[in-house]
Amino acid sequence: MRVRATLKALAVRLDGNETPEEVRKSLVGLPELPLEIEVGASLDQTMLETLLEIGRTRGISLRAPRGERYIPYTEVVPVTLRSGQKIESAATVVVLGDVNHGAEIVAAGDVIVAGKLRGLAHAGAKGNEEASVWAGSLEAKQLRIAHLVAQAPQDKSVSRGSERAYVAEGKIVLEPWGRGRL
Repeated sequence: MRVRATLKALAVRLDGNETPEEVRKSLVGLPELPLEIEVGASLDQTMLETLLEIGRTRGISLRAPRGERYIPYTEVVPVTLRSGQKIESAATVVVLGDVNHGAEIVAAGDVIVAGKLRGLAHAGAKGNEEASVWAGSLEAKQLRIAHLVAQAPQDKSVSRGSERAYVAEGKIVLEPWGRGRL
């Protein structure tokens, strides 16, 4: 939870991990300004009742999240992923090895592979089109970013070096990155 004062209100950002007691305690001693609540996750009934109770004395308004890209952490996988292995994460995933054929990475954030990406990578799995797939050598037959799917060309047999896949104009696009690329 974050609280900041503006000229007309206390802007409160709720991430969904807070308890009603924590919300009450965080507002003690702050100016009696109306609350402007930004909710970044679903709230249970107890939290809603607490906010309404506080809002009766202060005034309250709810607003949609500002579109911040919040990824809670980065998950580092320090080994090569073999066929049949699957990593699922609510964050960005960094693999310090290869991702072999038959292995899968599904991440809400970016997928970054230090070695060869031959298996399936799904970045932005919860609909985040700003996510990217980065690989030292991109050899996967299929990439996914958010709801989009890209197939490798039939004639792609030689790796072009380090590449990044991202969404531009509703399509997955590849570009080189890394040493000597500016």
